[in-house]
This record gives sequence, C-alpha cells and structure tokens, in this order.
Amino acid sequence: MAKKGLGRGLQALIPEIELTEHDEVREVPLEEVQANPGQPRKSFDETKLAELAQSIREHGLIQPLVVRRNGNGYQLVAGERRWRAARMAGLERVAVVVKDLSPVEVMEVSLVENLQREDLNAMEEARAYRSLIDDFGLTQEELGRRLGRSRSAIANALRLLTLPEEIQESVSRGTLSAGHGRAILGLSDSAEQSKLAREAEVRNLSVRAVEELVKRKERPPRGRRLGGRGDKLAAEEKDLEERLKRGLGTMVKINRQGGKGKIEIFFYGEEDLTRVVDLLLMGKGDL
Repeated sequence: MAKKGLGRGLQALIPEIELTEHDEVREVPLEEVQANPGQPRKSFDETKLAELAQSIREHGLIQPLVVRRNGNGYQLVAGERRWRAARMAGLERVAVVVKDLSPVEVMEVSLVENLQREDLNAMEEARAYRSLIDDFGLTQEELGRRLGRSRSAIANALRLLTLPEEIQESVSRGTLSAGHGRAILGLSDSAEQSKLAREAEVRNLSVRAVEELVKRKERPPRGRRLGGRGDKLAAEEKDLEERLKRGLGTMVKINRQGGKGKIEIFFYGEEDLTRVVDLLLMGKGDL
C-alpha cells in the first residue's frame, strides 16, 4: 500500500499551524489529552518547564496543542513541552487543533518539531529514526526525503546505535558529542571503544584528538622495524584502506599476513550491508 506523504502541511505545522477544512479547533479538558508514547524526546529541562508553567499561569496557553483523536480522548502530536507545563500550571482546559493523522504522520510531526527546535539529543534522534524505519518499513532514503535529511545524515545518526550502551548514555548526557561517538566507531573492539570514551570524557578531548587516538590504536604494532620495503607496503596498505573507506563510505581494514591477508568491511544495519554489497557488485550484472 502506498505511503501517504505529508507534503507542505508537515512543514506548515511547525512553528505555524496550517488549518484545513478537516481540522477542528476546540477547547478540551487537559486530562483528556494523553502523551504520545512514540515521542522521540525523552528528557525535559525541569527548570525551563517551571519557567514556561509560570508564563502559562500569567498569560495562558497562547499556542494550541496539536492532537489527534484516540478512543474517547486525544493523543498529543506536537507540543508536549507546553502540555507538561500546562499540567504543572494547573490548567484544567486547553485549546487544541484536532488533526486527522496516521501513526506514521504522528511520528514524523513529533520528530520534525523537535529537530527544527533542536530539542533532541543525538541518541534520541537516532532512536527516533530507527523507530520510523522499523515500525513503518521506511528505507533510509525514504525517511530522509520525508524529514528533509540526506540519506548519509540518517545513516550517520543510526551508526551511533551500534556503540556500547555506556557510550550511548554519555552522548545522551552531552558529556560526549555525536562526533565523538562516530570517531570512536573507528575502533572495532567494543572494550577499546569504551576505554577510549572514558579517556575522552576524563581528559575532555576534542573530536579531532579522539580521531587521532583512533588512528594510532588502529595502526599495526611496531614490534620490529620493517625496513624499507616493509615501510612502503605499510604506507600502500594505509592508502588502500583510505581509498576503500572513501569509495564504500564505511570503515575498512586490511590485515596482511605475509603475501596474503584479508579485507574487513564494516556495516551498520541490514540496509547499510545492502548498500555496501551494491557498491562492490556495481557493474557485475546479476552476480
């Protein structure tokens, strides 16, 4: 079944609300409005919520909440921060715009609202992308098109979900950035990733410094000097790795053992695997 696109209406919902002949604007009991369980934003600044609640007490809720019908009540589509602050302010009734949206449209609107206001941390954004892909069968390319993001931006965000859980928590807290996380993914061993993440936090390392540490850790050990030809082979190997990384858009390692060896190509999810295989088989027909 074809997926329904939101078109210009999605963009118009935020920050302005586009009304159509099918939408209702009404006042409803606040208790009838329930949170969206798929809301990508999981953390809210309590101090800022309290400030907003005080403003609502003084001036009321100026911008209506966007909701959709859900049984005998309503489910939030956009405006959870205002909804939380309205509850904190003790409001009994609120103005809402009731829109007829599908579940995937609800997720999209919630995500775009937060992305446009830069309210999501990098892990919340990545998990929201993963939910839309898994729950609604969207490809990275389709998701990027619907949200106004490039496919590579979606792929880079999703890569963060392959980090060890403790590093994901650090990115969520903001003690490490998404850039740190992507740099740490240059290490293939999860224990080494966690060790480097702790070092980056303790020493307050920049992303560039972490990238340099990854390069050093990934170099072959210097147990003995290779000599002229060995050094040349190592340099050629490094150059080949870099060319493969650029061409395939993913981490690549060449492990040489004498005159033989193997090439390791990393992927981050089923769609990324398909993309890499397509690149490798480009021009090879049905192989």
